[in-house]
Amino acid sequence: MSDKDTAEILMAQPRGFCAGVDRAIHIVDEALVRFGAPIYVRHEIVHNAYVVNELREKGAIFVEELHEVPKGGIVVFSAHGVSQEVRRDAEGRGLQVYDATCPLVTKVHLEVVKMCKDGFTVLMIGHAGHPEVEGTMGQVTKGIYLIEKLADVAGLVFAADEKMAFVTQTTLSVDETKEIVAALTEKFPKIVQPRKQDICYATQNRQDAVKFMAPQVEVVIVVGSATSSNSNRLRELSEKLGVPSYMVDAPEQLKSEWFVGKKRVGLTAGASAPESLAQAIVRRIQEFGPRQVRNLDGVVEDVIFSLPKNLIN
Repeated sequence: MSDKDTAEILMAQPRGFCAGVDRAIHIVDEALVRFGAPIYVRHEIVHNAYVVNELREKGAIFVEELHEVPKGGIVVFSAHGVSQEVRRDAEGRGLQVYDATCPLVTKVHLEVVKMCKDGFTVLMIGHAGHPEVEGTMGQVTKGIYLIEKLADVAGLVFAADEKMAFVTQTTLSVDETKEIVAALTEKFPKIVQPRKQDICYATQNRQDAVKFMAPQVEVVIVVGSATSSNSNRLRELSEKLGVPSYMVDAPEQLKSEWFVGKKRVGLTAGASAPESLAQAIVRRIQEFGPRQVRNLDGVVEDVIFSLPKNLIN
């Protein structure tokens, strides 16, 4: 144990890139090396401004809609996944597609298609407007409904014999999802749950790491962009644990007053935030006053997702 009077930065373990994010960025990098710029990317490849700006400097062009991509161009689908309509549009435009959808999101897509085909009404727990939610709900044309909050469950009206099932957005808060799942199972006792929890291993691990870190510190810094769902959940979680928490995606966003009188600062990073950015933020915190850095114990992740076959052949 370090001396209680030593000013420290405690680093959560794990933090930063997950396997799905690492794969998505690698796909864009590999496409740029193989084909040269420009490579088009539909939506931000991952929700992190630092990563997007780095790839933009290398020649990636980020678009929101496929009509912005020249016919026959090369496009990468983001880690969040896309609807079947987007896939048909890409094919119709003759685009060369490289799919960076996280395999754990693809798993949810396949579940939705199968359950709807089997006659189930599917409820998706997630946030409206999030690209992962739009992509997942866009796997089918009917029979899927969005649940954003606990109050939405009360408004659901289905026949007693309705075949019901649910899936979840992978980056939701584990605790928040448990509350909604409990309400769903109480209202629909026969509702079918996913065979394996849809909240991804990285989201779970990073939240567990914050739960371990928060009681040991007086302020928490979350490295992540405002558009990042899993980064927002980390900040919300540490706040709920009673620790003042701030989310930043650049060193200059830090404010010296956050650290006044605080001996121990906790730092974590969302699954789309690179370690290089986390370290830059650590250095900036140290400029406000000397602090030792201590890595906490935690899960060591060794998951690796392979690149798409059409990019490695």
